[in-house]
Amino acid sequence: MVIEDLSTRPELREPALRLGGVGGEFLQHDQTARLAKSSHLAARWPEYFLVLLEDDVPVARAAAVPVGFPTAERRELPDHGWDAALIWAAEDLMSTRETNTLIALEVMVAPGRRGGGLATKALEALKERASATGMRKLVVPVRPAGKEYEPGLSFEDYIARRRPDGLPEDPWLRTHERLGARFVKVAPFAMTVTGTFAQWKAWTGVELRDGLMTVPGGIAPVLASSALDLGVYVEPNVWLEHLVAEASTC
Repeated sequence: MVIEDLSTRPELREPALRLGGVGGEFLQHDQTARLAKSSHLAARWPEYFLVLLEDDVPVARAAAVPVGFPTAERRELPDHGWDAALIWAAEDLMSTRETNTLIALEVMVAPGRRGGGLATKALEALKERASATGMRKLVVPVRPAGKEYEPGLSFEDYIARRRPDGLPEDPWLRTHERLGARFVKVAPFAMTVTGTFAQWKAWTGVELRDGLMTVPGGIAPVLASSALDLGVYVEPNVWLEHLVAEASTC
């Protein structure tokens, strides 16, 4: 296994993106997500866009952004989760604020390779990169992988589920906890997508009706109003924190 980043191997960006994405296609229409375009990440933070290779073929990728946290204005991780992480990173870039914390935006494993430990390797690589670049911690707005199968279940009830061995029932939360992550808080408004009924039909194939409706790839329902011709999806995530070992000065 070889781990590269886009600062040294920029040609890996497109092959890495072909590994796919997280959640339904509609998540690409979160307006804040435009800040997370791979071209932006590659241009501004290529050292935090990691690609895991086997025989020079991408099998996983991980992307993160550096931010200043905590600060006088940022005393706790934001309720707006993933969206706020991108806004913080953009603010810090424009203000030249000193950064000391890495926020993971995504970890993606090739569909045929999931469940084989590559996600763990990708997270470990992000922690090592955080250490090597002087970051104090790695924080992650985690999207619980199994919640897509139970979108109507309360988010709090879902993430509270534990196996007999005490670890989370959700596999992605379990991976983080095994690596030493600690629960910080729920981010109730981590991603927000709004659209007309016609747009939701194009994004998901689902005809919205008034009230709460589930859509493919969602971990929460869409709240729809035909009178307003509007569907609103608000996705919660879980903030987890990984402590980062101090880089050796030897």
